Amino acid sequence: MKSVINRKFILQLLSVELIRFVFIGVMILSVTFAYIRNSQKTISSASLQGEYLAAVTKHRSSPIGRKKAEHVLHPIVIQAASRHQVDPALIKAIIMAESGYNARAISKRGAKGLMQLMPATAHALGVEDAFNPKQNISGGVRYFKKLVIQFDGDVELALAAYNAGSRNVRHYQGIPPFKATQYYIKKVFKYYEIYKDQMMGETNRA
Repeated sequence: MKSVINRKFILQLLSVELIRFVFIGVMILSVTFAYIRNSQKTISSASLQGEYLAAVTKHRSSPIGRKKAEHVLHPIVIQAASRHQVDPALIKAIIMAESGYNARAISKRGAKGLMQLMPATAHALGVEDAFNPKQNISGGVRYFKKLVIQFDGDVELALAAYNAGSRNVRHYQGIPPFKATQYYIKKVFKYYEIYKDQMMGETNRA
């Protein structure tokens, strides 16, 4: 009788140990997969930025370098535009007007990166590195969408605010009478038509 009880006790003990072993194994696998997935994201982001920087360094201020940069950054633009429900062709146009696809661009007033974010704006948007293409585009699109909502969906006023500040747009109750701002809006819409036709052509060929 004692032998049977001992055998049952041993079997129960082994079952508990087996369950604990399986649980620990599952936890280790989960942590490992999460680490690998995060590492792949980091590598992908670093590779993307490295590929972009290589393009602009090799062909600085040349059409070849700009086209390469546009191609490399296309997925980031599409992702950010889709997330904030903004026309990606318009975002491409803003980037072209702001920096000419130069991620290292710095204006005289201190605006940085592809979408020329001012330091205070970048900080408010949670952008840690304004020269990082993904962070800059993500923050810039979010900021532009905020302006579109602020001015009741009026894209021209949103562009004016992006260029001259929303305070000036409110003060003049419309597009400010600044030549630079008026030229900027025209330039963005000119690029917008180009990118819109380009993206429509790519969609039709797909």
